[in-house]
Amino acid sequence: MRQVTAILCLLVCGFSSIAQETASLVSLIGDDEKGYEQTITECPSLLLEVAGNSMDSAYKVWTDMLADIEKTATADGIDLKGTKIWINLFWNSDGSIKKVVYYPKPNSKNMDFTLVTKVLEGFATNYNLPIEHTECFSHYGSASFPTHTKLVITNEK
Repeated sequence: MRQVTAILCLLVCGFSSIAQETASLVSLIGDDEKGYEQTITECPSLLLEVAGNSMDSAYKVWTDMLADIEKTATADGIDLKGTKIWINLFWNSDGSIKKVVYYPKPNSKNMDFTLVTKVLEGFATNYNLPIEHTECFSHYGSASFPTHTKLVITNEK
């Protein structure tokens, strides 16, 4: 009986640590300061640098990704229109998302931000940035929804 209890304890502890790892993929600024500081240290390169120090290239990658976040939210039935956040994204060297840390701006619409976290968690587990680097890298910026990327693309043509 003790062996069964020990095995059950190990399984529960294992599943809870897996759940904690998944949950820590996305957090609000201030919720996990140690993890955030460690990730900043681990990922010294910036998106601008990875994009060949081209503001145009980095901006396109960033805005395309924000539009993809918006598409994910729409597919999940979550309306981000009026949502404004500060966001820091960290990517692994292969372009997969390592960590997302964000915080609502004071002029953002009032909403349940657990829904934003849910969207970002789903997005982060499935998205790969179309560029790679020799090490993990990051970008700290602002995001406002809707992104209006279709208008920008149309005006550029």
